[in-house]
Amino acid sequence: MLKPTKKEFNRDNLLNQGVALLRGQGYHGTGLQEILDAVNVPKGSFYNYFGSKEDFGAEVIQHYTDPFIALLTDHLERSDADALGAIRRYFDELIVELERDEFKGGCLLGNLMGEIGDTSEVCRKSLQSAVRRYQDVLQSGLAKAQQQGTVRSDKSPEMMADLLVNTWQGALLRMKIERSSAPIKQCCQDLLDDFFKP
Repeated sequence: MLKPTKKEFNRDNLLNQGVALLRGQGYHGTGLQEILDAVNVPKGSFYNYFGSKEDFGAEVIQHYTDPFIALLTDHLERSDADALGAIRRYFDELIVELERDEFKGGCLLGNLMGEIGDTSEVCRKSLQSAVRRYQDVLQSGLAKAQQQGTVRSDKSPEMMADLLVNTWQGALLRMKIERSSAPIKQCCQDLLDDFFKP
């Protein structure tokens, strides 16, 4: 594998730092200078990588989403004969991680949907794209589970994926104010262990 160039390294570091800061402080609570100082990149160089703070935010959204899609895809590929079990294990891992972080931060997508989803068109489109990409993987997993007979067939995989994403995002917000994993556990139990079952 080729070693990343300095430009690629700096860009990746900026995106990683962006995920951490935007997740912890929000879009409006994070200044460009703070991000640049954290990765030791001069302000003028920022615009070699991103056209604006909005463009940066849009790319941070995709950068944040990529590992979740990769993890879910990996679970589904490793558990070919039990797609519903793979989805359940994926969410169980997320719950463990959220408990370990003591429910801080929540989900960057949900946070930014509430903060800038209706004020930044660039970021809104990126959020929309990230959610669709995520839903597509869930939808394919649920379609496979339907074929395996472990998920009800009277609802479309698309409808169930939408419901799961919507409910999960709402449960994550409740988790933050309750400081408890109960809402996200209830989401998974009510949908994956009950409503989605044949």
